Amino acid sequence: MKKSESSAAIAAYREAVDLATAPPLDARKYLFNRELSWLEFNRRVLEEALDTSHPLLERLKFLAIFSTNLDEYFMIRVSGLQEKLEEESVELSPDGMTPAEQLREISNRIRPMLAEHNRCLTEDVLPALAAQGIVVNTFSDLNEAERAFANKYFLEKVFPVLTPQAVDPSHPFPYVSNLSVNLAVMVESESKADVATGNGIRFARVKLPSNVHRLVPIDETGSRFTLLGSLIAANADKLFPEMKIGQFHLFRVTRDADIEIREDEANDLLRTLQQHLRRRRFGAAVRLEVSSSMPRDMVEYLMTSLDLGPEDVYAIDGPMNVPDLMRLFQLDRPELKDRPLQVRAPEPLRRKANIFDIIRNQDVLLHHPFNSFTSTVADFIDQAARDPEVVAIKMCLYRTGRHSPIVKSLMEASERGKQVAVLVELKARFDEENNIEWARQLEEAGVHVVYGLMGLKTHCKVALVVRNEGTGLRRYVHIASGNYNPATARIYTDVGLFTADDDIGEDVTNLFNYLTGYSKFSHYKRLMVAPMNLRKQFLALVDRETRHAEAGHPARIIAKMNSLTDLTMVESLYRASRANVQIDLIIRGICILQPGIPGVSENIRVRSIVGRLLEHSRILYFENKGNEEIYIGSADWMSRNLDRRVEVVTSIRSSKLRKYLKDRILGSYLRDNVKARILQSDGTYTRVQLAEDEIPFACQTDFEIS
Repeated sequence: MKKSESSAAIAAYREAVDLATAPPLDARKYLFNRELSWLEFNRRVLEEALDTSHPLLERLKFLAIFSTNLDEYFMIRVSGLQEKLEEESVELSPDGMTPAEQLREISNRIRPMLAEHNRCLTEDVLPALAAQGIVVNTFSDLNEAERAFANKYFLEKVFPVLTPQAVDPSHPFPYVSNLSVNLAVMVESESKADVATGNGIRFARVKLPSNVHRLVPIDETGSRFTLLGSLIAANADKLFPEMKIGQFHLFRVTRDADIEIREDEANDLLRTLQQHLRRRRFGAAVRLEVSSSMPRDMVEYLMTSLDLGPEDVYAIDGPMNVPDLMRLFQLDRPELKDRPLQVRAPEPLRRKANIFDIIRNQDVLLHHPFNSFTSTVADFIDQAARDPEVVAIKMCLYRTGRHSPIVKSLMEASERGKQVAVLVELKARFDEENNIEWARQLEEAGVHVVYGLMGLKTHCKVALVVRNEGTGLRRYVHIASGNYNPATARIYTDVGLFTADDDIGEDVTNLFNYLTGYSKFSHYKRLMVAPMNLRKQFLALVDRETRHAEAGHPARIIAKMNSLTDLTMVESLYRASRANVQIDLIIRGICILQPGIPGVSENIRVRSIVGRLLEHSRILYFENKGNEEIYIGSADWMSRNLDRRVEVVTSIRSSKLRKYLKDRILGSYLRDNVKARILQSDGTYTRVQLAEDEIPFACQTDFEIS
């Protein structure tokens, strides 16, 4: 959060609530750094890879996730800090660090984690996989028959697509694309003319083609491989004939991939975004990864060519791009993976009845992936598309994935003559190209497509189905914390609600009018909507618990979300804690709040669950003097969610569903003593320590079997 934004937000909050009952508190003194807190989350991911209780291929998966997370972190967060170094005025983070200080500490924390990551991969996971018959060897470790097999593969499938690039006065240093893996080598010409002109020794680069598997089979078993880079290096004489070839060394470049669009200057958002996506490939370099064997002079040459400093270079002792190894996960070795999740439909939907009849009679809570996304949400949209009584469907699509049955159902609905309106968020980071393609296909099918609102991302997860039921039109609504993406719905935990509640239906209708037209409607009955009233409502809910506690009434908050970075929300929680409100926060990722500080946050406990599934659900509980309230929705307590995105949160009216959310779901997260880590006041996370007679309890496992 920018300094000016956070200061304005705090001023607005202090104006909205009465702080006379407690001495003033400077919340900035009690904050963790946002960027460093994220690194601690990725450390917890790495810990899962180190956990020998996981099957081997699952440990490899966590190593790949750690690497992918770090790539995005450099492309977005580190690149942003590097840009700030060039600004004239120094902008401090909310906790008071300069960009230079943050970058220095980021480097200090990442390097030991990378060393542990490489050690785990090369000394633990890969040797253990080899013992199970899944082998990844360098070319030099292959026997004669394996080399012959691999060389045949090289000639047939690799060599024709390679483009070696030498650097000399007529060939400038080549552009190195973002996240590509490359081989660097010094080649020497023995031509007298080259030697005489001083062009005898040249730097050369070979890019590993992205359309060739990085794991090359070395026999017919399908479980023994060599690395593509190693194979190319072994066949260097075919790339540089009649040249003296030095040692090949791998390197990889990470570039700034953040896209900033001046929407007020974009006449055509779709075309403008396509242009920016093309430019993303040419962002400034922010990180250089090199093999640990690369000579210092070659490292310095790459640094100079890419305009990077020594602090931007990371030596890798092992495979350069660990996610490439995830091809091993496709092998048919179930004993080396977690067993498949046992999914089921929620109890009301197990009856063989029309889904609209069921929802009309009762609200239905969904808990993914334990409740199948396909047989609930995807089927809901599919039935709506085919139902002759349905007259209209409206949806917000943020991330849908490459293969979306929901998009196909929406196109079918339009072709059947129904009114279909879809808001496709083109600015969903790293899903822009997918969303552009889906938007085109939807438009071609006659769907009314809207690309979002100027200056805001539409992040809410909402669908509206309007059905003609003889006595009039009835609205059916789905509101959720997760995206309409069947792939991520299998590995993310999320909650959703099916309802035919009239108030919610009216609210959602007004919401879509706001999203697709020029409506300025802001007075919702059951929904909290950002950026209109969500921040104000969240602050009011926390403040109400504070006032209850000050008056001696029962007061408690349980909040589950992905991240907590909004300074105003942190200040409100500190005030609640000082009034003796008991607060439990279940935060998967970033948390800038410092728990356990006497006189400030001693009544706040923060835990993080990192396990097989990515925790993604947002659930909020407020005790409210015994008149309990529970909310679900799409928003974290981050400034971007509260101020710069369209988010939707709804209250849960059914007492049965409220009890289930509080006792069964939130209660299980608070009981977890296997995958839970507790945030300490110094910023470290420690695993829950089991008492001698305590039974291990992992909430994700328990959700599946219950």
